[in-house]
Amino acid sequence: MKTAQQLVTLAQQSTSSGLASSARSTSLKLLCDQLEHTQVNLAQLEGEIDTLLASDKEAKGLQSVPEFGHKTVAVLRAELGDVKRFHRADQVVAYAGLDIEVKESGKWKGQAKLSKRGSGRLRRILYMAVVRCIGLKDSAFGAYYHRLVARGMKGREAMMAVMRKMLTVAYRLLRTEEMYDPTKVCAGAVLQPPAVEAQHLHTPSSAKLVVIGA
Repeated sequence: MKTAQQLVTLAQQSTSSGLASSARSTSLKLLCDQLEHTQVNLAQLEGEIDTLLASDKEAKGLQSVPEFGHKTVAVLRAELGDVKRFHRADQVVAYAGLDIEVKESGKWKGQAKLSKRGSGRLRRILYMAVVRCIGLKDSAFGAYYHRLVARGMKGREAMMAVMRKMLTVAYRLLRTEEMYDPTKVCAGAVLQPPAVEAQHLHTPSSAKLVVIGA
């Protein structure tokens, strides 16, 4: 809302020189009004989402995951819906288009890639969650990513694997209504000073993650 108000003020203070300048000033004011109205509606919607999540018993487990912000929880909850319609975790993975498929014809066999069928919203929100957790020094999902990279997996492939891990964790939390247990994501992840780990893993955080007992 602050940005819209600043733009409106600038528009009001702008000097007009002719019809063209006057028209541009009017258009800018109208756009600023629309932006301010949209920001107000967005704030109201976010408040309603928070209220709904606070009273949603099934979402308690999701909200206990440190890497999941309220927007991530809201998208997971809305997109997955009633998780009891999924009998296995791999069905949820396929629903999000995070399953692997290999296109082949006759003797030709292509590379293994994500199917990308299903919910694009789920893939986007999980991707952003993975990007955030990679640099966190106390994230079990971040530790899982670094373990995969240390074993030779390429960064992008490791990110896709963490997205699948996040999704299956979310599925189980919704289905069982249990609280999040990071040890079930990446057992043995502990923090070490940067000097101990610097030669093996690379992460933007000030501390490094080491995974023991891989």
